[in-house]
Amino acid sequence: MRLVSVNRLQAGMKLGKKIYNDEGLVLLADGIELTDALIKRLSRIDIGYIYIEDANTDDVVITTMLHDETRNQALKVIRNQFQQMSGASGITKGFYHLDKKFSSIMDSILEDMSSQEDPMIMLADMHTADNYLYVHSLNVCLYTLVLGIAHGYSKEELRVIGLGSLLHDIGKTQIPVKIVQKPGMLSDEEFRHMQAHTEIGYRILKDEPNIPLLAAHCALQHHERIDGSGYPRGLTGPQIHEYAKWLGVADSYDAMTSNRIYKKAMLPHQAVEALYVGSGTLYEQKQLELFRDRVAIYPLGLTVKLSTGESGVVVKIDPSTPHRPVVRVFTGPEDEPVTPYELDLGSALSVVIADVSDNDEAVKST
Repeated sequence: MRLVSVNRLQAGMKLGKKIYNDEGLVLLADGIELTDALIKRLSRIDIGYIYIEDANTDDVVITTMLHDETRNQALKVIRNQFQQMSGASGITKGFYHLDKKFSSIMDSILEDMSSQEDPMIMLADMHTADNYLYVHSLNVCLYTLVLGIAHGYSKEELRVIGLGSLLHDIGKTQIPVKIVQKPGMLSDEEFRHMQAHTEIGYRILKDEPNIPLLAAHCALQHHERIDGSGYPRGLTGPQIHEYAKWLGVADSYDAMTSNRIYKKAMLPHQAVEALYVGSGTLYEQKQLELFRDRVAIYPLGLTVKLSTGESGVVVKIDPSTPHRPVVRVFTGPEDEPVTPYELDLGSALSVVIADVSDNDEAVKST
């Protein structure tokens, strides 16, 4: 499979990986042949990149962190709960209680992830942006758990930080939809309303019988930054709980790599670079270093240009060196076709990825 920007799609290409809607249901199945009408539809629903079938890379298998059943059930629970809460009265005064299914779905998520020997943050499954909040909540949960596992948290600690990350944006259910889903920049007043979601989320979660209090603090503090520039309280480094710091990194990363109405998604390597701008000021350097080591910054199927001038597709990622993948080279320095061969950047240390490209001329699909 090969990862291609939607604006590079051509009729006749076949979809290599399913596309889901915000309910976790399959919108387009893998193997379907793309038509001009389907390509236009994909452009309208704000999906930035998709996987297509490619004879040159048909052995590249894109794995996911969750089984389909677990992912679909998680999104269903999030959607149903958040929709019920939107506009409901009495929520922040303790007159409303969360569905107990959040606890059981967290157990299922942890079971799926524990079955993986060395989980990594891969490019998220392709979803429509009909309701970003549901998919974002699940993505941030998965990314935070990958970091928590790598950090060495116990199962119970992972359960707490997992619930906190899954529910970190629950306060947005009480913010007017016209603000949450506004396609442009928020006014100062709208931004103040949006910022309130952290404290609202805390008030919703703090007295929940099935939700640990630390999970409520994740909702409260996930926008705090170590230099004191965050909100709602302007806390500094040691005042912010460690869980909230991990969550802040994962939340920012998913926001950057998700296609939104008002901005195009960054590729993983671009988002990691953007996060590193805040190293030591917004985020803890050691946490960013672990994050960098657990994220596949060059996703499988991505077309890359090497420092040698050659181009190819990322076909393997070693979890111990995710920034040095194996690239299957198809074109030479002058863009001339060459007999395909694989170059392991983990061994060829003098060669680096100089650029990424979704230009179909770089690697022809056959």
